[in-house]
Order: sequence, then structure tokens, then C-alpha cells
Amino acid sequence: MKAISARATAGLNLGAKVVSADNSGAEIVRIVSVKRGKGKKGVPDMKGKVFDAIVIRQKKPYRRLNGERIMFEDNAVAILKDEKGNPKGTKIKGPIAREVQERWGSVAKIASIVY
Repeated sequence: MKAISARATAGLNLGAKVVSADNSGAEIVRIVSVKRGKGKKGVPDMKGKVFDAIVIRQKKPYRRLNGERIMFEDNAVAILKDEKGNPKGTKIKGPIAREVQERWGSVAKIASIVY
């Protein structure tokens, strides 16, 4: 996996409910392990299923290597459809972190703003 240019902190605990920022059909997801997310609310065909997801925004501040600290006003994820990192949705609502763009370029292509 490609390294990122920041010291990312573990800002979300297991069991946390997070907003899905893309238009994949899930609205609220629950973190069940470090790599997986479980749909709890949204389209019935996605309910109760486990998908890979990427944290694209987190409230807890983290430090970039140039010294600045960045934080967002909410926690949000983007759901993936395969292991290569291709997103399930076609559009992401709100900004994403620059570190997401470095590691998952296909997710950054559908984002409106990159911070």
C-alpha cells in the first residue's frame, strides 16, 4: 500500500457510526473492523452487508508533514466496490483529504473538492 504524506491518527473507534459521503446507497455505516464497514441504513439491497470503505474525512485533527494540522467538521467514508480501490458511487458530497487523493486516485476523481 502506498504511504501518505501525513501522520494520520486513529480518530474513529470500532462501532462508530459514520456518514457515507458518496451516492452508493448507504447512508450511515458502522465500523466493524479496521478495514471493513457495515451498512445499517439506506437502500435495502445494501442493508446488513459488509463492504470495504475509505475514511475521507475525520473530526480528529492530524498533522501533515509540512507542519499544518487538518480536521473536518464531520466523519465520512466512501464505499469501495473492489479491492483495487474503485468507488461504488459516482459522486462524493463534500471535501476529501489530500491524503486520500495520494493513495486512491479513482476516489479523488469523483470528489468535488480536495483539501
